[in-house]
Amino acid sequence: MVLNTTIIMSNNSSVIQIPVYRPFMSGREKEYVCQCLDTKWISSKGEFVGRFERGFSEYIKVKHSSTVSNGTVALHIALAALGIGAGDEVIVPTFTYIASVNAIAYVGATPIFVDAEQEFWNIDPDKIIEKITPKTKAVMIVHIYGAPCEVDKIADICKKHNLLLIEDVAEAFGSKYKGQFAGSFGDIATFSFFGNKTITTGEGGMVVSNQKSLIDRVSFLKSQAVSASKEYWHDEIGYNYRMTNICAAIGVAQLEQADDIILKKRYIADLYKSELAGTSITFQKDAPYIVNTFWMISILAQNQEIRDRIRLKLRDNGIETRPFFYPAHMMPAFRQNDTYPVAESLSERGINLPSYPDLDTEQIKYICSIIKTF
Repeated sequence: MVLNTTIIMSNNSSVIQIPVYRPFMSGREKEYVCQCLDTKWISSKGEFVGRFERGFSEYIKVKHSSTVSNGTVALHIALAALGIGAGDEVIVPTFTYIASVNAIAYVGATPIFVDAEQEFWNIDPDKIIEKITPKTKAVMIVHIYGAPCEVDKIADICKKHNLLLIEDVAEAFGSKYKGQFAGSFGDIATFSFFGNKTITTGEGGMVVSNQKSLIDRVSFLKSQAVSASKEYWHDEIGYNYRMTNICAAIGVAQLEQADDIILKKRYIADLYKSELAGTSITFQKDAPYIVNTFWMISILAQNQEIRDRIRLKLRDNGIETRPFFYPAHMMPAFRQNDTYPVAESLSERGINLPSYPDLDTEQIKYICSIIKTF
């Protein structure tokens, strides 16, 4: 295939020809959604909800899963199910999407920030210990851009200090650490199925655990804490965080294609690395004992000025990119005077490149040819 590089101009700005992401839906999504419509089971009851939960548990090798309406509420309800609340502290990376931190605030707890590792970009295990206080209740790890954290080290710290371990796996569905799926290590773990995630339900999330009592608690809270024995009686404050049967139907179809999607994304990452070899571009480093599913193909430029020039040049050629997250400690709601130099440097220099499974070889080579002009 020869890529048509003609850029259509509109209002003096180029039209996006290659987006940063779009969902991969070449399976039975439409068939399953139509089944929901035909049976009239379109809300939070229906066969696909249970099928998706069971299939998800089987895929990542956990005992129990509970669907929810999105990844942020998955984090919120996981913290609530663990009993974390006012007066508690939760250690969390500052280099993460804001939802991880917001959810800690939702339950009245205090986020305690830790810097990232220089090469792997995940939370630095060696810096967790110095942040532990008598108020620390849990450590929340976030597997950034598809690369699993150093789970063994962090799990040992949690065990030694009697802390709960929470995994935010929104960006790392299907990734593995020493042969075990991300999301199967912690006391509880959460996933997001937003439209740009590796598998998607449009909007949606999942909470998983090997502890049945925790998932029972999640299922209770997400359904308005309704009594199991008394109609229209609610035992405590609950939430309407349920996933619809239609979303679950899409999820079942996505699970059927999960291995193929991951293979495509890993091929795309390898091609980017090959095409940009020998340049000053830096990729997230992978330890030899992990499998990275590359939610986003993420690179670092030498500095912020070059990063911005690369993004502008790509945009002018119809290629969408995104910058890295701002560190959470810089946000107005969580602002601190402390500095986190690795996270701040990553944020200033990072670019998320087009990463969707349908991206073809010629498109990747075209993107890389533009980057190499710098």
